Amino acid sequence: MAKVLQVDLYDAGLDSAVSEMVQQCDPALPRSNYCVSATGAHGLVTAFKEPDFKAVLDSFYWNLPDGMPGVWIGKLKGAQQMTRCYGPDVFRYVFANSANKPVKHFLCGGKEGVADELKAAVAKKFGNSQVVGTFCPPFREMSDDEFKALAETINSSGANIVWIGLSTPKQERFARRLAQWTKVNFIVTVGAAFDFHTDRVAQAPSWMQRLSLEWLFRLMAEPKRLYKRYLEIVPLFILLNIKEVFSPVK
Repeated sequence: MAKVLQVDLYDAGLDSAVSEMVQQCDPALPRSNYCVSATGAHGLVTAFKEPDFKAVLDSFYWNLPDGMPGVWIGKLKGAQQMTRCYGPDVFRYVFANSANKPVKHFLCGGKEGVADELKAAVAKKFGNSQVVGTFCPPFREMSDDEFKALAETINSSGANIVWIGLSTPKQERFARRLAQWTKVNFIVTVGAAFDFHTDRVAQAPSWMQRLSLEWLFRLMAEPKRLYKRYLEIVPLFILLNIKEVFSPVK
């Protein structure tokens, strides 16, 4: 693991993460309820500012480096095998690589109807018809009884992987609460993957992703919703990492 802003980020690369997730869904292995996040600069800065959210990320099995800034810092700290584990790519490759395996998926997130659209999309795009359930969470806070009922539905479906498509930090907190009652292999938070793979939201061109300019593409696409986040997050992420270099936490 590579520590970035005091959060451990997975440093073995995207291919390794996808391969291990599929392998861990082997019926002979225990269902360990491993929580996994795709964590970018937004999540890392939020964790730096909010100790309770950092505790959530610290409790996860993996925090995958969702953005290139985290990868660059990790490599500077010696994690040469580290690659970007972009949430939508993790989602895509796990679905594609498990299409012909007994790995069942449950989709949880998005606006009303998005998860059902995604179920159809993964069958068409990735040849995977192993989605065994969908759920659209309410915008309000869910009660423990509601989480227990959702977990019962998931457990009854036989799902191996639960995909959570909300926003950070809501999705990570959601995953941690849900894991108290589920019996699955993984609960994975993947942010905007639901909207991207249903083609509701356009993805940045690959060259912009490689240059860590996806934030600029998304800002131009949704300025009213995202401008406050990026005007704060991008400069603050840079500043905090520079500060950490000169005043490392012991």
